[in-house]
Parts: sequence; C-alpha cells; structure tokens
Amino acid sequence: MSTSAQIGVTGLAVMGRNLARNFARNGYTVALHNRTTARTHDLVKEFGHEGDFVATETAKDFVAALERPRRLMIMVKAGAPTDAVIREFAPLLEPGDMIIDGGNAHFADTRRREKELREQGIHFVGTGISGGEEGALHGPSIMPGGSAESYASLGPMLEKISAKAKDGAPCVTHVGPDGAGHFVKMVHNGIEYADMQLIGEAYQLLRDVAGYSPAQIAEIFRTWNTGRLDSYLIEITAEVLSHVDAATGKPFVDVVQDQAEQKGTGRWTVQIALDLGVPVSGIAEAVFARSLSGHSALREASRGLAGPKPAPLAEDEARAFADRVEQALYASKIVSYTQGFHEIASGSEEYDWNIDLGGIASIWRGGCIIRAAFLDRIRAAYDARPDLPSLLSDETFAREIAQAQDDWREVLVAATRQGVPAPGFSAALAYYDALRAERLPAALTQGQRDFFGAHTYRRTDREGSFHTLWGGDRTEVGA
Repeated sequence: MSTSAQIGVTGLAVMGRNLARNFARNGYTVALHNRTTARTHDLVKEFGHEGDFVATETAKDFVAALERPRRLMIMVKAGAPTDAVIREFAPLLEPGDMIIDGGNAHFADTRRREKELREQGIHFVGTGISGGEEGALHGPSIMPGGSAESYASLGPMLEKISAKAKDGAPCVTHVGPDGAGHFVKMVHNGIEYADMQLIGEAYQLLRDVAGYSPAQIAEIFRTWNTGRLDSYLIEITAEVLSHVDAATGKPFVDVVQDQAEQKGTGRWTVQIALDLGVPVSGIAEAVFARSLSGHSALREASRGLAGPKPAPLAEDEARAFADRVEQALYASKIVSYTQGFHEIASGSEEYDWNIDLGGIASIWRGGCIIRAAFLDRIRAAYDARPDLPSLLSDETFAREIAQAQDDWREVLVAATRQGVPAPGFSAALAYYDALRAERLPAALTQGQRDFFGAHTYRRTDREGSFHTLWGGDRTEVGA
C-alpha cells in the first residue's frame, strides 16, 4: 500500500470515528483501522464525501499507509486494550514515529508507556481530549503530553482540528512531558464532577427550598448563563430541566432514576490528590455524592430518619433566595477550580512537568465540558502572576468571594434548616474558611498524635521537632 495519509486512527467507535472525520474535514488524509473491518468500510461509505480516507484491514497495511514520521492515534478503551494495541503496532513502527493515545488513560500508565516506547525510539503522546462526541467532530479541547519533538510534528494538526476560543486561539497546547496531558485531563474531569454536583445542589435548593418547578428553574439557569456563570454546563442544565418526557408528560428529571454513574476519572483525581497531599474536598464530595446516590438499599433504609422536611418559601422570598443561590454557586465554583489548579501545580512540581497554568485555563475556554466565560479571567490571573499560590489570592476573585460569602453562608443555613443536602457548597465554604483561619485544630491533632504514637510536633516559638513524655511531669524533649 502506498504511503499517503498524514495521520491514522485505529479504534472507530464514536470518538475515534468523529476525530477521524474532523481530521479529514480539515484537509488531512486519514488512514482508518478497526478490529472489526466492517466499521472501517461503513465510515468511508457514510462519510467518505467529507474528505480523504484510506481504509485498511490489517495492522501492516495501516502502518504502510502513513507518511513518515508516522502519526498513529489510538482510540480504544483505557487499560489493557490500549496496551494490546500498542503491542500490535509498535513492532511495525520505526524510530521517530509516534503513537498518540487519545483515550482516558491513567497518567501513570501513560508515563510507563512513554518510557518503554522512548527506549525503542518511538514517541508516545498521551493526549487528553474533552468535548464528547460533538467536540471530537467539531473541535475539542486537546491536552497532549509527550516530547517537544513530537508536538512540533503533531501540534499544528491538533491546533487545526481543535476548538477555537472566542479570540480565535486554538484550544490545545503542549502540556508537558510523558503523562502531563493525561494528568491535566484527569483533573479537568475532577473539576467537571465538582461543577456538576454544585449545579445539582443549586437545582435541588431552588426546587425544595424556593419551591420552583423544573421549567421555572430552567429559566433561572438561562438567566444565569447570560452573566458570570456563562458556561456549557449551565447552558445544558437549562435544556435538561426544560425537557418534558414524551411518554408521561412529566418533567424529564422526574422520570430519571436519581443514581449517578461515573467512569473513574473523578476518583482518580481524588486518589492522586491524596497521594500528593493536596486538598480537593469539593471534588471529593462530588465523587462521594455520586457514590451515595447509587446505594439505593441504604437510602431506602434511611428515609425514615428524623429531620426537617423542606417548606417552599413565599414568592418574594423565593426570588431573593434564588439570587443568594447564584452567589453561592459562583463562589463554590471558584473554589472547585482553585482546588483543581492546585492539584495540577502540585503534580507539575512532583513530576517536573513545568505546566503553564495560564495555558491550561486558555485551552479550557472552548470545546471542553467545563468551558466557561470566567476561564478568561483565570488565564489572565495566572499570566499576570505565574507563581500565584491560589486563585483565591487573585485580587478580583478574592473580592468576588468577599461579596458572595454572606449569601453563601445564608444558603447553607437554609439548606441545613430545611434538611436539603448541599455537600459541595458546604465543602467549598469549609475550604475557604480553613484557608483564612488564623489557627486550625491541627495543633490539637499533633498533640494527640504525639501522645499515642510519639510522632513529635513542631513549636511556634523555636525550631526543631519535639516530643512530650506524657504522664508524670510531662517532660518535653527534642527529637
């Protein structure tokens, strides 16, 4: 088979198929390969008019169809299936060629694969892709890791197919070496979990406390989407809430089981944050909220527990409460992004990736699930101060939090009094208050640890580690 394709895609399920079409629509010749060859030919038959495709049936023919350096994109399930595809294709490649993994791989797997293939002279580009099937076709946010050399060859192609922000900038950047791209995509998904949980809590409060119907709440969200909460998730929330089930005539949200599923990236974000010692309490609460929702037997057994039942507010009070919920939602979202960027910064330091936080905010402005208007301001904050310790240290965000906090607290008071769970809002406020506290109970925790385990402690008035001989005269000794 003659060499002609600038890029190849193997794994032609929805995401792989749409990425292949995106490349072809942008003028690239795309080699196609799939374990089930019928899927390859069906793609060409249905979408061949969109661009130039080279259909192949064997791994050897697929590789032969690619120009050098070969760019081979894998779009299969993460884990063992990805390793199997790599084992199939790596022996057919030559030094300088590259394998691009566009799946939701764990970044540690990406680091391992990158090291193994680098020893063979093959570039491995772990690439986070966000935007779902529509984004894959029309322009996703793309987070590639790997070597600078691989990005020099692949980057212009990714920039062409990526989403474009409102200022025209492509939503893709070279994130950093080895697993950096998949790490950032993991944290992106963690922020997505938190964002969705906070939106869900806002909906529940507006329904149970304010007494609004799903259709009325949809209109509130549409209004919010014209202001500082302007984002893809707020936009689609309004669409979901306004949708009426055709079979029953009921609001769509009332016929869907309230058990949220997850694919694992949110859990990874929390697990890795624990390893790094980074507090991502808002993201963790979102993960746990999904987990709790799925324990139907436990929930059924607990519905008779004592506690208040929500009592809807009067009309004027409801409108005022909705405004307070908007403040609480915005403040809590800032905290979620703060925690996510803290984790990225810590991962970058731990693995020596040198990730540009402003650059990450920039590529999340379009294409991805968490795209939001205020990412422009997050980018500006990190561009102005690359060493910014926290988004809450930025003057503009700090001022907005200060303006929102009274309403934020009032919303949580109302939620507590009426028995409406709001773990995301609560965790965000607790994080904020912990950061600004003059003293934390960690001093007591250290005393307890020293008492039962001789773990030592540090003092406020002199350097060094100390241990108290508890009991008797409680003598303090240096450690």
